[in-house]
Order: sequence, then structure tokens, then C-alpha cells
Amino acid sequence: MGLDFIHSAKCVLEKRKTATVEDHSMSPAAVLLVLYPVDGELRIVLQKRSQHVEHHKGEISFPGGMVDEDDQSRLDTALREADEEMGIHPGDVQVLGRLDDTPTISDFMISTFVGSIPYPYTFTPSEVEVAEVLLVPISHLRKPTSFRDDVRLENGEFHRMPIYVYDGHVIFGATARILEQFLSLTKDAPL
Repeated sequence: MGLDFIHSAKCVLEKRKTATVEDHSMSPAAVLLVLYPVDGELRIVLQKRSQHVEHHKGEISFPGGMVDEDDQSRLDTALREADEEMGIHPGDVQVLGRLDDTPTISDFMISTFVGSIPYPYTFTPSEVEVAEVLLVPISHLRKPTSFRDDVRLENGEFHRMPIYVYDGHVIFGATARILEQFLSLTKDAPL
């Protein structure tokens, strides 16, 4: 159930050079793109942020957040935040690799790690940070009808912005750019 995809994703991520960015004008952050097999279908775990968080209220995101001074690495940040926000214990995550760093318009530089968790899994989302847990099928995200390009004018320049739609939710911004990168890298992986 999704093991071929997970193996393919791990191979692709291991073979590529990750583009990392050290920009001290931006706050370092890390997220975890979690693959989760449900009912014979591989899904990506996302969350709808609550109205109580400081940044990106009500938006769809990966579990993650800012680097703490106690974190030994960006991976530690991603795993710690996934545990705090979604109850995904670090020891349950099989880390598959890393995607390119992604800047946000709110001045964060996001390091993205990809991992998988076993089925079944009991998520325990933070009541303060998470309004809803979304388990989005990769097969849905691969459909042309779930994706569109948006163009925005920022500082006098046009910028292409990917957008995904799932079950009444709009996934945009850095989360959509990270999804697009992951889906592009794994487009040939069998579901």
C-alpha cells in the first residue's frame, strides 16, 4: 500500500542535490511533508491552521514552524513541530529526504523534509494551533482539475503561483510551491 511510491520517492530524494539557502534576513523554519497510507491510497498530511496562531491563520500548511535554539538541526525542528502540532512522534517517522528550501512572503526560509508514517496512526492535533487535519490523496493532487496557476503582481513583477484545491480547501503560497516541487519530483512514481 504505497510502498513502491515511498521507495521511489526516497530514491529520487537521495539522488538529487538539495538547494539550501542561508539568508540571515529571513527567519529559519522547517516543515515535515508526511506520507500516510490510508485505505489503499497514499495521502499527504496537511493541517488547517487555527485562528489562534500568530502567522497564516486559517491557511493550509504542513506541520512545522520556526527553529528553536534547542534544535540541533532543521530536521529536529520539523520533527519537533510535527509532534507538537499533530502528535506525530519523531520515532514513528521514516525520513525519506529533503526538498529545496522555500522562502515565504512573511520572511521565513522553510526547509522541507519528507517522511512517512505507518497506518493506522492516531493524530493528536494541538487544539491551539490546528483547526483541522487533512489527509489529501496524492492521486487527487495529480489530477489536472485539482491544480491551477495564478499570477500575481508583486513589486512591479508578475509571479506565477500554484494553487491546489481539495475538499473545499484552497492550498496556496509556500505550501502549494512545496507540494508542486514534491509532485514534480515524484511524477513517475507508481501509486
